[in-house]
Amino acid sequence: MDVLWLIIGLVVLIFSGDYLVKGAVGIAEKFKISPLVIGMTVVSFGTSAPELFVSIKAAMDGSPDLAIGNVIGSNIANIALVLSITVLIFPIIVDRNSKIIDWPMMMFASILFYVFAMDGVISPFEGGILVTLLLIFTILLIRNSRKLNLQLDDDIDGAPTNMPLTLLFLVGGLIGLKFGADWFVEGAKGVAKTLGMSDKVIGVTVVAFGTSVPELVASGVAAYRQQTDISLGNLVGSNIFNIMIVIGITSLIMPIPVADSVMNFDMYWMLGISLALFPMMFIGKKMGRIHGVILLAAYVTFIVLSLQNL
Repeated sequence: MDVLWLIIGLVVLIFSGDYLVKGAVGIAEKFKISPLVIGMTVVSFGTSAPELFVSIKAAMDGSPDLAIGNVIGSNIANIALVLSITVLIFPIIVDRNSKIIDWPMMMFASILFYVFAMDGVISPFEGGILVTLLLIFTILLIRNSRKLNLQLDDDIDGAPTNMPLTLLFLVGGLIGLKFGADWFVEGAKGVAKTLGMSDKVIGVTVVAFGTSVPELVASGVAAYRQQTDISLGNLVGSNIFNIMIVIGITSLIMPIPVADSVMNFDMYWMLGISLALFPMMFIGKKMGRIHGVILLAAYVTFIVLSLQNL
C-alpha cells in the first residue's frame, strides 16, 4: 500500500506542478509581465514546487532528514542524472549566461548552504538570508534583462488564455501539490521503514528522484526534439531555487537539523557534482555523450554508496 501511495503522490505532484506553472504563466501574460520575470519566478517556482511541498511536509512531520535529503538528492539528480540523460540523447550547446551567471550563482548557493549547515542546523535567520539573496539575484537579472535576453521554455505553451481557467489551474495546482506531497511523503516513509532505510537515504534516492521527474521528462523530450537551448540553464537554475527557496522557506517555518552523515557524505557529493560541471561547460563548444556517461556513472556510484550506508 505504501508503494501505491508513493506512486499516486508522485503522479499528482507532477501534474499539479505542471498546472501551477501554466496557471501562473497565464496570469503573468495577462498582466504583461516580461518573459524574464516569468522565467525567473513563475517557472522556477513551478519546477521546484514539488521539492518545496515535500520538504515542508517532511519537516513538519518530524522527518527533517527527508527534507534535507530531498533537496540535496534533487540537486545531484538534476545534474548527474537529468543532464546526463539529456546530453546522451542529443549534445547541448552551453550558452554564455550559463557559464558566467547561472553556474557561479549555483556554486555560491551550494557553498553557502554547506557553511550554514556546518553547525548542524539551518536556522530561520539563515533561511531568511537565502530567500533574500535569491530576491536580490532575481532583481539584478531583471535589471539586466536586455543583455541576458532570457526566453520562456517551450514546455509551458499550454498556458490558459482566459482568467477563470487560469485561476482554476493555479488553485488546482496548489491543492494538488499539497495532497500529492502528503501522499508521497507518507508512502516514502512507509517504504523506507519496510526496507530498513533511513529517512536520509530515502530522501536522497526515492524522494529526490521523484521530485526531479518533471525536469527529467521535460529535458529528455527537449533533447529528443533537438531543442538544445532548454536544458542546462533550467537545471542549474532549478538547483539555485531548491537551495535558496526550498531550504530557505522550510527553515523559516521551522529550523532544519542537519545530520553528520549528510555533512560527511551527501553534501560533499552535491558540491563535487556542481564543481565537476564547471570544466565540462568550458571545454569544447558542446556537452556531449562522453560528459553524459561520466555524469551518469557518478550518479549510479552515488546511489550505490548511499544504499550501502543504510
